[in-house]
Amino acid sequence: MADRPLHVAVIGAGPAGIYASDILSKSGVEVRIDLYEKLPAPYGLVRYGVAPDHPRIKAIINALYNVLQRGDIRLVGNVEIGRDISVDELRERYDAIIVATGADRDAPFNVPGADLPEVYGAADFVYWYDGHPDYPRTWPLEAREVAVLGVGNVALDVARILAKQPDDLMSTEIPHNVEAGLRQSPITDVHVFGRRGPAQVKFTPMELRELGHVPDVDIIVYPEDFDYDDGSQAAMENSKMTRQVVEQLTEWVFQEEEDMTASRRIHIHLLQQPVEILGEDHVSGIRMERTELCGDETVRGTGEYIDYPVQAVYRAIGYYSSPIEGLPFDTVRGVVPNTAGRVLSEPDGQVLTGMYATGWIKRGPVGLIGSTKSDAQETIGHLLDDYRANMFSPTADELGWESMQTILESRGIRYTTWRGWELLEEYEKALGAQEGRERIKVVERETMTAISRGEPHDGKLY
Repeated sequence: MADRPLHVAVIGAGPAGIYASDILSKSGVEVRIDLYEKLPAPYGLVRYGVAPDHPRIKAIINALYNVLQRGDIRLVGNVEIGRDISVDELRERYDAIIVATGADRDAPFNVPGADLPEVYGAADFVYWYDGHPDYPRTWPLEAREVAVLGVGNVALDVARILAKQPDDLMSTEIPHNVEAGLRQSPITDVHVFGRRGPAQVKFTPMELRELGHVPDVDIIVYPEDFDYDDGSQAAMENSKMTRQVVEQLTEWVFQEEEDMTASRRIHIHLLQQPVEILGEDHVSGIRMERTELCGDETVRGTGEYIDYPVQAVYRAIGYYSSPIEGLPFDTVRGVVPNTAGRVLSEPDGQVLTGMYATGWIKRGPVGLIGSTKSDAQETIGHLLDDYRANMFSPTADELGWESMQTILESRGIRYTTWRGWELLEEYEKALGAQEGRERIKVVERETMTAISRGEPHDGKLY
């Protein structure tokens, strides 16, 4: 082992990158960790991929904050690897690189009509209402009836934000442009579709229960959409969470019609799969095919079709990672090719010494925070094994941050720091205090960057 600190660059300051950095920093090895993030703010999808009224978002951010505020992990924001700094430049100056960029875009969706203008990716919509600085400031909320495809928590977030009255979001950090957009929405009905049965949905019990408490929104579940097979029974017997979800859905099936008086409705349809988006120049409906369970929790089409009048379709069928210039990428699975976190070259599949992956870029967009932590444990374990085996050999005379700082400043890259994030957070909280809210997000990237760097700015928030 080298008679100097281990220098590690982590790409991506979301949960995957922060957990990996935290585990490595506590490994007992003398290490210098630089955490690179392409946005001026940390936390990744926790800040920009979770609905602002999500019940657990604050606890997750607090946990990530507690890691970074210690000061033993250097945050370098507003730096995009593959554009501002090349992967080769990192490899020359660090013993190891951990890729933790997550999954930041929507999975492909191919049915007839999917190219109509009112067919949207859920990720794009989430980025809009979460104030992502690199996405448009407006959103075309013109439909009265909307379809949401998918039965995971992202689909639930999208449906809830679409149906919720804007006044009920004003305790959250939504930016002013998002509030203005939601107030213009004429929406009355959101139809959420899942291809399998009630025991196979991916909603978590807490998020599903919260849905039932949204003011002026009725939840409607249909008895004809309920069916169970042997696999469903086994799933309910083996998982308390599955039972709780099914019980909640069942409760909504049997609610009295006269109790449903809200001005907006969320309809949950199961055992239906999309076959076509209807309309010539604009969405006018969606055609669904009824499915039936096969006994093992899978489904097959029945040949029975139902058309629903909708004017917009949101697909929440999963996320997909973006490639990084200079790194191998599996376009089929949407991941960096790896074996247990060690990155593999293409096309020969050889281990790239000193290159690692963790989180969704490693395993695909499945699993929650617990999976991200165990993922990081595995990846860091292999990194430390390779370090102890003297496998690292960066080539630059000067390693780590001092070398990278020189490059960034010579290129005029306005990078941000942890102190910069604290300044931005103080600014956002001050904005919120003016309206009796905890914070209001700054959306404009230039303003975010200037505030973080202590530079003059015009105060443009979005």
